[in-house]
Amino acid sequence: MPPHPHRPQQLAWQVFRGSDAVRRGLLSRHHLRGASWIRLRQDVYADARLDRDHALACRAALLRMPPGSLIAGPSAAYLHGVEHAAGFTDDVHVLLPATARADSQPGVRVHHAPLVGARSGFLVAAGASVAGGPGTNAPSPPGPDRPPGPPPGTDPAACAWETAVWADPVKAIGIVDGLLRIGVVSRSELASEAARNAGRPGGRRASWVFGLTDGCAQSPPESHLRVRLMFAGLPRPVAQHPVRVSTGLVLHPDLAWPEFRVAVEYDGQWHADPERTHLDRRRLNQLVEAGWLVLHVTGRRLRQEFPALVREIRAALVARGWRP
Repeated sequence: MPPHPHRPQQLAWQVFRGSDAVRRGLLSRHHLRGASWIRLRQDVYADARLDRDHALACRAALLRMPPGSLIAGPSAAYLHGVEHAAGFTDDVHVLLPATARADSQPGVRVHHAPLVGARSGFLVAAGASVAGGPGTNAPSPPGPDRPPGPPPGTDPAACAWETAVWADPVKAIGIVDGLLRIGVVSRSELASEAARNAGRPGGRRASWVFGLTDGCAQSPPESHLRVRLMFAGLPRPVAQHPVRVSTGLVLHPDLAWPEFRVAVEYDGQWHADPERTHLDRRRLNQLVEAGWLVLHVTGRRLRQEFPALVREIRAALVARGWRP
């Protein structure tokens, strides 16, 4: 029978500094190399039962940051529920108060912003530690079967602004689309955030990105496809445009140019299911019967054949009356 894992209750479900645990006599260096723990960063360890996700990476990053640091940008969007915003191995974005100093590290991108401590809408108050009490990094017991809550981060509108300024535009628009889709931020809140930060570096970029967002996209690839087609010079498509067909049903193509009755459907991996394929073909026939020209895009074509894809969609729009 394998030995019972050595896991002090004070460290259960925690992310902690290994040197602190050894100094307090909770673990030895030998224990830290055991299967109960995973090493996340230099001198940063975690209970091995925790999910390897971006939230765990965020908690690890904060342990090496000054008090008052906040998870921000795409990392905060992940904490708000946009799962595609960041993965376990992606860089963690951290926002520091203007008076704090810390350098970026491998896997951590440090940003400074004025008046961080004065802003409202944080997930938790600035200064609260991810693993301990206010202003400390000492681990505290959350209970043997209760994982800790999320690390502290900027509010949805703020993290949308940060994402728009810091990230690649296509990725940023997909993330902000996700925030809109799940309802944690509204268009009016984005507009207010853009106006409030208009004078800051990146303010014009954020307003431009916000203007290209659309919370109707059903998946990140749909957002990316919409934006890349616009960047390629095609007119802006409408996401999930309602089309009433002869049976009385209202269908919603992924992308549409209603003026020209041209639609694009994105086929993800789940479309390979036979039942899904049957429904898709019936849907296609109904759209064609209603006078629509429908083109299909796969993930492979989006990644590897985008120029050809643009030419095909451009030709369809021109055939239906669009004049570039």
